[in-house]
Amino acid sequence: MMRRLAAGLAAAALGVTVAGVAASPALADPGADDGHTQLTFDASPEPAWRGKPLTLTGKLSVRCDDDYIDGFVSVHHADYCRDSEAWHRLGRKRIVILFQPARSGRWEYVETVRTSHKGYFHTKVPAYTSGTWRAVFEGDRRLEPAGATDWVKVIGHRR
Repeated sequence: MMRRLAAGLAAAALGVTVAGVAASPALADPGADDGHTQLTFDASPEPAWRGKPLTLTGKLSVRCDDDYIDGFVSVHHADYCRDSEAWHRLGRKRIVILFQPARSGRWEYVETVRTSHKGYFHTKVPAYTSGTWRAVFEGDRRLEPAGATDWVKVIGHRR
């Protein structure tokens, strides 16, 4: 549990400021071409009903550069690059889920999930208050970290 909390705090320090997708360790413009690892992320429905499930989904991918994937660096648990693809998905990687309530400067650890063998992840959490959800891949020896955020408004009880 303490390791997870430490991982969540370290992930929060990455400082994601882009809603939706971030593609580099600096987590700058999602259209930037300078990163090898990409994390897409979505929280739905938007707006969410208080107390009802919120679905968090995403995909972790790595760029299909010849010198990065097929040459010097071997990435395990990744699907194969096809000529028409610029990215391929990373399976069995840990994604840390964090939440920052509106008007709060503090990130709270929610849980850690793993990507499927096809690079996708999903989880369901109850929606209690509006705020920003964050998914973070912390990276490893061969892969750069990546993260993304999505802001969700929570509205009153459904009648």
